[in-house]
This record gives sequence, C-alpha cells and structure tokens, in this order.
Amino acid sequence: MDAVLERAARIRLLVLDVDGVLTDGRLYISAAGEELKVFHVRDGSGLVAVQRAGVTVAIISGRDSPAVTRRAAELGIRHVYQGVGDKGERLDQLLAELGVTAEETACVGDDTPDAPMLRRAGLAIGVADAHPALLAAAHWVTKSKGGRGAVREVCDLLLSAHGS
Repeated sequence: MDAVLERAARIRLLVLDVDGVLTDGRLYISAAGEELKVFHVRDGSGLVAVQRAGVTVAIISGRDSPAVTRRAAELGIRHVYQGVGDKGERLDQLLAELGVTAEETACVGDDTPDAPMLRRAGLAIGVADAHPALLAAAHWVTKSKGGRGAVREVCDLLLSAHGS
C-alpha cells in the first residue's frame, strides 16, 4: 500500500471512465429510446472534494450520453470526452493540453477499452468488479464495485495521499 500512496501523492489529474466506473455498467433504455444512468452521490461528493484539493478531474468515455454531460456539469468537471474510440490517444492529447505528465495521472477503468489509459497512468486503478484483463494492468483495485462508491474510494485515497 505504501507504493500506491507514493503514486497517489504525485497525482494532479484523475481520469474516469463512466459505464462500470461512475455507474454500475448497466444501461437503462426506455421504450422511447431515452438512456438513463444511475450515479452514486458519494462518488460525486468525493469528486468535488478532490477538485477542491487541486486535482483536475476528467472523463473519457466510449459512449455519448446527455446524462454524463449533465452530471459532469453538476460536479464542475470541465474536461469531458465522450464517444471516444481510442482512450489512450485521447489521454495523450489531454496530458499535452493540460501540461500534466502520465506519472501525475490516475486513471480508473473497468473493462478492456480502458486498458490503454491505465497502461499510461502513473496510478492505474480498477474497480472491484472490473474485467480480469483490466485488473492485470492495475496498480490498485477498489473494494467497491463500479457505480457503488468505487470512485469515492479513489478520491479518499488521493485526498489522504495529498494530506487533505
């Protein structure tokens, strides 16, 4: 755990996937075609706290959803990229835009499309119910499942490592 805390102390950017990380991964689609997502309020509280502590938060998602746009706005997350095919490439672009190194970046994912981000990150995190292939790329795994407080665990880790 000491090695994880050392990595966490360097983090200036937290990058999150959505489905399976900020949500439980299930898609709710009404007969009218409206997509609904369920977000955990404690994850939101943690994200607000890490931003107040000086950590920039970004979302990189393979799907495009108005619910994500709205939730990100509520939480003050300004860097939101949806419909992304190559998450590793998008992360590289974001690092260049923000002037942040990969070593200063934590990425949280749950499935193989997130692996390119995790392989680049100074702190690669998998949620408890992530795909085994993704877990193999992780430096740390949450105790909570995606959409059920996993992001709050990540935020608490970062806050602790930053002395907040």
